[in-house]
Amino acid sequence: MKQAFRASWTARRIVLAIALGMVLSALGLVAQEPGNAPETKAPPQTTSAAATQSTPATATTPAARSANTPPTAAEIIARRSHDPYWIEHDKLMSVDFGDLERFKAADAALPPPAPGEDRVIFMGDSITEGWKLETSFPGKPYINRGISGQTSPQMLVRFRQDVIDLDPKVVVILAGTNDLAENTGPMTPRETENNLASMADLATANHIHVVLCSITPSVNFPWFPGLDPAPKIAAINAWIRDYAAQKGYVYVDFYSALKDPQGGLPANLSHDGVHPNPAGYAVMAPLAEAGIKRALAR
Repeated sequence: MKQAFRASWTARRIVLAIALGMVLSALGLVAQEPGNAPETKAPPQTTSAAATQSTPATATTPAARSANTPPTAAEIIARRSHDPYWIEHDKLMSVDFGDLERFKAADAALPPPAPGEDRVIFMGDSITEGWKLETSFPGKPYINRGISGQTSPQMLVRFRQDVIDLDPKVVVILAGTNDLAENTGPMTPRETENNLASMADLATANHIHVVLCSITPSVNFPWFPGLDPAPKIAAINAWIRDYAAQKGYVYVDFYSALKDPQGGLPANLSHDGVHPNPAGYAVMAPLAEAGIKRALAR
């Protein structure tokens, strides 16, 4: 009986070994097929409407992508995977999406407004962060809370800490460039508009006057070319203007004052077509000051 059992067990082991060998062989074949590993798989090709007419060889590169053909997730990940700036950016987003740490200590150290002080907070991204408010508005109690690279959802996360809790009379909101550049992933214009509306609603609920600014002009983002932002900027700005009129907010139109005939930021006002230089800020400053005065008058 023991011999029969051993024979049966030996047969089973042989069958299992054969089956396991077949599985391992199949896996080996799959592993050898090129392009199946996630890190080597090429993103699917995209073809713009213009490409279907002329079919140039470079039609699927980011620089030739049409406004209606957003980059794939694989393209975004591949683009960031070797760039030190984006590696650190994405690490920070995973633990502090709104970058609340940036101004946490400064906010805590800021005293309440003095009696009669017309405190103004400038909320925005690098265009705001790079604005030397002490130069454009000398002696004014204006506080800069811009963070380079941020999108409107990130600003919304920190809006209470960096705006409401500082008890300003006015908030100047300048956001949207990095939404269109997809710094935190693809976004629709509607999502940007909702975030702007939410920040304005929060300010109003806390008795803070709102100044909504147009997105500044650009025809290309150097850190992610091919997105064709100019028509999207114009469309969102039209929405901001109409929404401000509907809600009784002040609208400041930087866009019309800065743009060139192509809807971009000209070289005499910017070093990279996105960020204003001192001459660009010199155009923006009186428009912002006029908007703040109108908001205070309301």
